[in-house]
Amino acid sequence: MGKVLPNGGNGAGAAAEPAGLAFVEGVSASMRPVEAVIRELAQSDVPVLVLAEPGAGKHATAQRIHQMSQRNGQRFLWFQCLGLKTEDLDVLQENEGTQPSAGTIYLQELADLSTECQARLLEALPQSPGKGVAGSERARVICGSSRDLEVEMKRGRLREDLYYRISGVCLRLPPLRQRKEDIPFLMGYFLRKYARDFRRTVPDLSAETLRLFLDYSWPGNLRELEDAARVLVALGDENVALGGLRSLLRKPEAGSNGGGISLKAASRAASREAEKELILNTLTRTRWNRRRAAEELQISYKALLYKLKQIGYEGFGAS
Repeated sequence: MGKVLPNGGNGAGAAAEPAGLAFVEGVSASMRPVEAVIRELAQSDVPVLVLAEPGAGKHATAQRIHQMSQRNGQRFLWFQCLGLKTEDLDVLQENEGTQPSAGTIYLQELADLSTECQARLLEALPQSPGKGVAGSERARVICGSSRDLEVEMKRGRLREDLYYRISGVCLRLPPLRQRKEDIPFLMGYFLRKYARDFRRTVPDLSAETLRLFLDYSWPGNLRELEDAARVLVALGDENVALGGLRSLLRKPEAGSNGGGISLKAASRAASREAEKELILNTLTRTRWNRRRAAEELQISYKALLYKLKQIGYEGFGAS
């Protein structure tokens, strides 16, 4: 199912910062060429493939390209490709006499598209960017992936013709560990964002906290950094928040001894990360009322307390 961000998803308030701004701007050397490419891409309609690790800002980069383009007054529609149905892609089709689907469409994790959806997408993509039926404007398509699509293509999971149609321009985003100079800027953005959302003052970070953030390698990238900022604002007390954050940020990382990581271990880690994100999102929504959060998560209160202990948040929140 697609999600629409009206008017390019720029936010309702005049003071709100564009959603993609923090993800794709910064002072690090690794981001300067990325910013230059984004500016160039915003001036064209070519399909774009954005490659990056999970949580590194693929969706926000697509949104930023849309915001900087002439389409910024039109809709930005995005789809998770896993579980997508062919009829969900009807928005890409054009018929004479109908309203064109102009705007930007972002497809997240392209390799997860079913065979049928890949065929439908290939039909909908223009042989060349620009005008569609009877001179109507086509929607621009941007795809994102955290996997090597050439490998997926060789394994038969991705159509070769679709890969070459969509990968005319390939933009690779650096992981957060390669742009650590941007962490203070990014953290400031996220703290302001959640201070607005929770109607609280923006917390000042101590030198100790900033050093903790700079020393960590952030395997979850920007998404993990954003989670840390959300916890800091939600709890309202840096010392209390750091009690949980220290245990999370200082855990030894899988594969840090130079060895590889098994698929089974990677799957377990991904499952734990998804569960942690769901729990923290629910607690944030319930203002850290643990009993309400347990009800929303459809687990027992005791089970939630156990899971909070596992992820380093034991004792946080109200019962």
